[in-house]
Amino acid sequence: MLFTELRFLPFFVLAFAVHWLLRRESWRRAWLLVCSYAFYAAWEPRFLLLIIASTLVDWYVGLRLVRPGARKRAWLGLSLVVNLGMLGTFKYADFFLDSTVEFLRLAGFEPHVGTLALILPVGISFYTFQTLSYSIDVYRGTLAPRKSLLDVAFFVAFFPQLVAGPIVRAAEFLPQLDVRRRLAQVDVRAALLLFLAGFVKKACISDNLAPAIDAFYAAPAKYDVLGAWAAAIYYTIQIYCDFSGYSDMAIACGALLGFRLPLNFFFPYFSGDVREFWRRWHISLSSWIRDYLYVPLGGSRGSRLRTHVNLLIAMTLCGLWHGASWNFVLWGALHAVALIVHREWSRRVSEASPLRRVSAALGVPLTFLTWTVSMVLFRARGAEATWQALRSVVLFDAPGGRNFGWSFLGVLAALAVLHALARFGGGRALWRALPERGFALAWGAAFALALAFSSPQTQPFLYFQF
Repeated sequence: MLFTELRFLPFFVLAFAVHWLLRRESWRRAWLLVCSYAFYAAWEPRFLLLIIASTLVDWYVGLRLVRPGARKRAWLGLSLVVNLGMLGTFKYADFFLDSTVEFLRLAGFEPHVGTLALILPVGISFYTFQTLSYSIDVYRGTLAPRKSLLDVAFFVAFFPQLVAGPIVRAAEFLPQLDVRRRLAQVDVRAALLLFLAGFVKKACISDNLAPAIDAFYAAPAKYDVLGAWAAAIYYTIQIYCDFSGYSDMAIACGALLGFRLPLNFFFPYFSGDVREFWRRWHISLSSWIRDYLYVPLGGSRGSRLRTHVNLLIAMTLCGLWHGASWNFVLWGALHAVALIVHREWSRRVSEASPLRRVSAALGVPLTFLTWTVSMVLFRARGAEATWQALRSVVLFDAPGGRNFGWSFLGVLAALAVLHALARFGGGRALWRALPERGFALAWGAAFALALAFSSPQTQPFLYFQF
């Protein structure tokens, strides 16, 4: 079930109404857990068993971790094996099997091995990291385990962010269950505006750009350099609007139900360097990788070489998290190199240097350019298509003659203006100043206009594949 599908509206209205009519918090959690399981089962009921299995294991592990004399590492190891084992099996088994077969063929062997052809459960990368945060934080002693299985199950399966984030940590979410929530405390107006913004990003921008981008990456050799660059820039817009749009709608739905979900994007395309970019892009993932992988590896506490190795490991695994493809591995490694270069630049070039002023002035466009080129590697599928797309964008060597025309510059200019207005708060005061009836009419008209400009074909969220 997608937030942009018409069937989501009656589903959410029912979930919202019953939730706030119930008086006890435990009843509310039980009701929303049923709604969450129904939301996920609308895609594939069988894979609910994976969520339930992960929940049961981590709930039990959490209780065992605090027992006197507990073998804490063994219990944490059980959580890691079960959760990462399920993720690895469903997401990476075919990838590593295919890669091994291809390597053996290059070595002169002819193995006769088929693939497992496993279906990737929607959201498994997200809820796996969520439930692991519970076990790891209990192991570290920074979070008390929950005796209530309902609490842990609700945390893992809460439907707004279940399938595509933000990745919510147990320490952020579980304490909210201890507070009595009231509808009067909900900032309904802010939540509705955020949902509208997310809907526009997804249905009006991302989905309308999708056909042109898909056409290019299906046959990049048919396009000229201008067409290749237009497709590359379009994709940076599409993935931002698609993913941040989902996050906006998820945060808004959570807020309407009385829960705070973490910020996942903070205008990353205004970043002045690659380090700042990763503090603004997919914040819940980048901070998770930092706190649960990079820092435990040693972070920046060791030598410069060790810090660089830690960055390379963390970002390469971040790339692999996004998908079972060598393209994602190389994409992650490329960003690790960019972060290392930035660290060395910051260390070697003094604050008073004229080069610092030049880099500050050019930081935003250079960071955006770096991201745009890297996303060619992220989006392309297959070695031949990847090479041709990179050759067109990086080497300006394109054999085809097709392009999108110069009209794409007008689209980019309009979207840039809208993005800048959103970044600097344009229109928020006006929405806040409207009386209740005026707000309802204006919001309804804006939503109707968004529906009119939305794509006729509903597209799945891009991050469902991760």
